[in-house]
Amino acid sequence: MDNIVDFVADNPMAAVIAAGEVGFWVFIVAGLTARYLLRLPRTGVVLLAATPLIDLVVLVVTMVDLTRGAQATWVHGLAAVYLGFSVVFGPSMIRWADAHVAHRFAGGPAPTRPPRGSTAKRRHEWREWGKCLLACALAGGAMLLLIFVAGSPEQTRQLWATGGWLPRLGWVVGIWFVVGPLWAELGPRDGDRAAARDGS
Repeated sequence: MDNIVDFVADNPMAAVIAAGEVGFWVFIVAGLTARYLLRLPRTGVVLLAATPLIDLVVLVVTMVDLTRGAQATWVHGLAAVYLGFSVVFGPSMIRWADAHVAHRFAGGPAPTRPPRGSTAKRRHEWREWGKCLLACALAGGAMLLLIFVAGSPEQTRQLWATGGWLPRLGWVVGIWFVVGPLWAELGPRDGDRAAARDGS
């Protein structure tokens, strides 16, 4: 416990990011609870739509920290990555949670996945990789904002230098491409036949 307290004391931005992630899921749970359990659909929509505000708060706090002269660390880069991936993948995560809660509490259809090896699965993997590309682009843009607006290149060296977050984003895109769309394209292609049998 002492180690956690010491880490947060030394890295207050880590606490901000953790609070942002917790807040993201709190808003989702609150929105879905209002929508399906309390029968307050408008309130639920408002709570779900408010999740991007958390990303904005994390970015603003990060910028304020750097403008006050803080030396950028890996945590500041993580804030930019959190922003990019939360903005891009947040809506699909909300739809995923909404579909499961609707199925469980409102008689909605059971969520389905495209069969492995099917055309739908390959399209899904390409779409998810495209979202990863966009998320990394947004994260990179946020880092450039931190480098040139909130701080200075020397102050934010941890973000762009070798081993920093900007080069890591390239690795994320490359690895995701290999284990996602490339793997799906090179794998067996019998999913369409299996789906046809299931539908007949």
